[in-house]
Amino acid sequence: MAAEQKAEYPLAPANGFARSDEEAITSEAEELRLKKRKRLTFFIVFTVSQIVMGIVFGLTIMKVKAPKFRVLSATFETINVTSPSFNMKMYAEIGVKNPNFGPYKFHNTTVDFYYGETLFGSAGIPVSKASLKTTKKFNVTVDLIAPTSLASNTVFANEVSLGLLPLRSQSNLSGKVTLMLIMKKKKSIQMNCTMIVNIKAKQLQDVNC
Repeated sequence: MAAEQKAEYPLAPANGFARSDEEAITSEAEELRLKKRKRLTFFIVFTVSQIVMGIVFGLTIMKVKAPKFRVLSATFETINVTSPSFNMKMYAEIGVKNPNFGPYKFHNTTVDFYYGETLFGSAGIPVSKASLKTTKKFNVTVDLIAPTSLASNTVFANEVSLGLLPLRSQSNLSGKVTLMLIMKKKKSIQMNCTMIVNIKAKQLQDVNC
């Protein structure tokens, strides 16, 4: 009877630390899996963030935009405005606005001012550079002179007598935008502005480019 009772109870492990060792191994394996998972998650997040930053960098900083070339303002000195004669000296400010994250170097050019299709005067723009995110300004002097072909033009005579003369300016500017000191991209821009010369006030108004 005593032997049967002994058989009902299994013998205790010879080593009392066997169960603890198994739990420790399991715990270490779980910690290792968690570390690997964290590293993988960090790697994925880092990779995705780098891709997003690269896309944003490419769409903003590395994207080359066309600069703007326009007449900014002007004042006048009246010399002779008696229809059909017209001779005024214009002191104009012309700007090249560079919206890029790199300098825009451009060649020299000429800005022509027209009344209708008739050339009234021109101004030279020298070789120069517009730094990143800035506007390069030039102060030029233009002699606006009506040619003799307009002597019998009644529309021109009426506009001069009213003191409001419509003009337009045209020009082409070519150059290169430099990004990151190594990437260069050609950019050519056109000026096509309309404006009104207020003869009595000696001011330029309604400039639209």
